[in-house]
Amino acid sequence: MLNLRVVGFILGILLLLEGIFMASSVLVSLVYNESVTIPILLSSILTIFTGGLLWLIFRKSNKSISKREGYIIVSSGWIFFSFFGAIPFHMSEAIPSFTDAFFETMSGFTTTGASILTDVESMPNGLLYWRSLIQWLGGMGIIVLSLVILPVLGIGGMQLFVAEVPGPTPDKIHPRIKETAKRLWGIYFIFTCAEIVLLWIGGMSFFDAVCHSFTTMATGGYSTKQESIAYFTSPYIHYVIILFMILAGINFTLSYFALHFNFRRVFRDEEFRFYLGFIAVFTLIITIILAININQPFEASFRQSLFQVVSIMTTTGFATVDYLQWMPVAIILLLILMFFGGSAGSTGGSMKIVRVVLLVKNSMLELKRLIHPSGIIPVRLNHQAVPPETVQNVLAFVSFYVLTTMTSIIVISAMGYDLESSIGAVAATLGNIGPGIGAVGPADNYAHFSDVGKWFLSFLMLIGRLELFTVLILFSPHFWKK
Repeated sequence: MLNLRVVGFILGILLLLEGIFMASSVLVSLVYNESVTIPILLSSILTIFTGGLLWLIFRKSNKSISKREGYIIVSSGWIFFSFFGAIPFHMSEAIPSFTDAFFETMSGFTTTGASILTDVESMPNGLLYWRSLIQWLGGMGIIVLSLVILPVLGIGGMQLFVAEVPGPTPDKIHPRIKETAKRLWGIYFIFTCAEIVLLWIGGMSFFDAVCHSFTTMATGGYSTKQESIAYFTSPYIHYVIILFMILAGINFTLSYFALHFNFRRVFRDEEFRFYLGFIAVFTLIITIILAININQPFEASFRQSLFQVVSIMTTTGFATVDYLQWMPVAIILLLILMFFGGSAGSTGGSMKIVRVVLLVKNSMLELKRLIHPSGIIPVRLNHQAVPPETVQNVLAFVSFYVLTTMTSIIVISAMGYDLESSIGAVAATLGNIGPGIGAVGPADNYAHFSDVGKWFLSFLMLIGRLELFTVLILFSPHFWKK
């Protein structure tokens, strides 16, 4: 039988954590002596109170978690995070419409970076900090953070880890799930601190350095400036952000090995090599296109190409230029990259490089199987045969992803939006990228969408962040059968 009591108990713990993190925004608001201090404080108290109440009511529940409870906790958890996370924006009237506040918060927690704000700089710093912090929490996943705490309470967290961690298969760097979560968050924290220091040295204010480091490592893309990274003209700042976007798009397990100087393990990884290869090839092609068609120094063309390729491929969504002003072929290449994503086990979204690699390999081998129908020709990754069930999972995921994309484009188009904008909005929200093409390009945002459109795109962000199956399985009748 479905254990809904443990679902309520864990959601209570997660809301307590969210409320505590929200309280840090109160301190930022106090430092800047802002009028939104009280609304943020009340929002934090309300979140902590609700979480504490759920914890008290369900604290004596059976603490065992099956796969079904894991899926429900993760899916409903992101909705609860976004609902309570939107309260500071709405209560302070910085975002008067709750639909807009929810959209902005869901976009934050899912690290999408799609925004409805038309004047970011007018937002109080306390709210800008909270807006960046929710991306940082969503990047590694507040569920993974909770895995450090759940074992202390006698709750096994493996089912949550399987439901939350991006990629076809979760990589553990320690046999104990709690230790894995601690190491993942440790690496995440170290990289974030390193970027803060480097950006601060490069001329960013400390506040901007913190906010941009939060959203870079989360591959989220929220900026404290309406022009995004284009506001900062320093090539040094651009290259620092490029470096950390690349790091954020790498499997954090490989980062763990690199920090322990096990570089052979890193460069042996096939997904890692394809990841860097795709970045290099697409950057080279677009650099050549810009150098031929735009009158500017070669370094500027290279930097703009590299920045946009890395930003789109890692699904970060920062921008240093309006790439919709480029030649159509360059825009098409960036649109293709929107479906690639970062590595499995990274904070990046979309389909993930490993799935793209396995899909291409399996398709190529299918030609070989036609010639040798009796032969057993497995798909190999890192010189090891990939289990057939993993290949089937990848094929099913890609099929669902394509079907969801096509259906969603039809839905958005039916709401009266042009085809280019519909494709851009769906690709950018389902892939957790943020800016797309058409009316949702890097120089525009999502403010012009109707409330119905915003709720639908919020749903796409959610299923994109949780990789389709985690949410869509809840709509299966088999899931609810005893």
